[in-house]
Amino acid sequence: MISQAIFAVIRCPECQTHLVPDGVGATCPSCRRVFDGARGYLDLRPLAAFEEQTKYLDEALHIDARHETVAPPLLGSKIRNDRLRAFLDLNPQDRVVDLGCGSGRAMLWNRDTGAAMTGVDISPFFSREALDGTDLLLGDLRRLPIEDAVFTKAWSLDVLEHLSPAALHDMLREANRVLVPGGALFVYTHVRKNGPIAIGVRLVNRLAHGLEHLGLLDLRTERLRKSDHLNPITDHDDLHRVAAACGFEVDRITYYTPIIGALVENILMRMAERFMTQRAGRRQSPGHTPVDGDAVRAARKDAKALLRKGGALYWALRGVSAVMYLDVLAFGWLKSGPFFARLRKRPSVVAPS
Repeated sequence: MISQAIFAVIRCPECQTHLVPDGVGATCPSCRRVFDGARGYLDLRPLAAFEEQTKYLDEALHIDARHETVAPPLLGSKIRNDRLRAFLDLNPQDRVVDLGCGSGRAMLWNRDTGAAMTGVDISPFFSREALDGTDLLLGDLRRLPIEDAVFTKAWSLDVLEHLSPAALHDMLREANRVLVPGGALFVYTHVRKNGPIAIGVRLVNRLAHGLEHLGLLDLRTERLRKSDHLNPITDHDDLHRVAAACGFEVDRITYYTPIIGALVENILMRMAERFMTQRAGRRQSPGHTPVDGDAVRAARKDAKALLRKGGALYWALRGVSAVMYLDVLAFGWLKSGPFFARLRKRPSVVAPS
């Protein structure tokens, strides 16, 4: 969706001029560059691409088509979204930007707050629901095609760990620029230095790798998704230094060591996914058990359709999500790698006259 309201906040990524709608997309009246909008989003990427690019641009990462449709927030996604809502307290007066929005699912999950939302991502793998109902921009987070100080709040989930230190500073400075003074940025990411409690997650992951060798689950896609993790933040002291250097202060933080979550999502759900994929493959090719892209997509489509019906599977996973929340309640005060944080843009300091 490309609403008329979006033209009040966007600008040309080359010359920073206000863009004007041209019926299908937008045009820059200054440099005359035309921006395509035929696919339901505006392509506002700069002409000169940054040398450092995410692997989320690779088609191979999206072979399971998980981005195409949006299911209700469950398991780890529900925990992240619940924390987002608790930290940001969204309301109809807010104008919000999702930095690195992916499929756009977090915006869809929070439409009931009444906040006006815009999503920005470098990869064009948006869900059908997001394309139909939200303003989406294809753009680079290091050079946002957005006016200064137009958003009251922002969030960025599972993004910062993919950036180099230089790219992280560029991204946070841009986030700071587009927020109003006092605006809040919610982030979920992790630092390189883990606390002792992280041994629980490492043990679960070792078990998962062992089960993969036995053919009981498949972690290839997950490894590919994490293969470009650069983890630019050393520890939580470094987080405060980086935030301050980019015009923020960390005014709220909760640590998140998902021991129960790792057991559920890295083992139980991967085993269920493997079973559903093999079953879908047998339906497509009787007498064979292909585990290919078509089977993975079919299995995921079937699972999401069941969840959207709100039946027994949905409520069972809601119960599992509640159990996973024990990771936050029990360990949220223990410093470890992953964390939820709210970064507050420091108000501008006016020199005395």
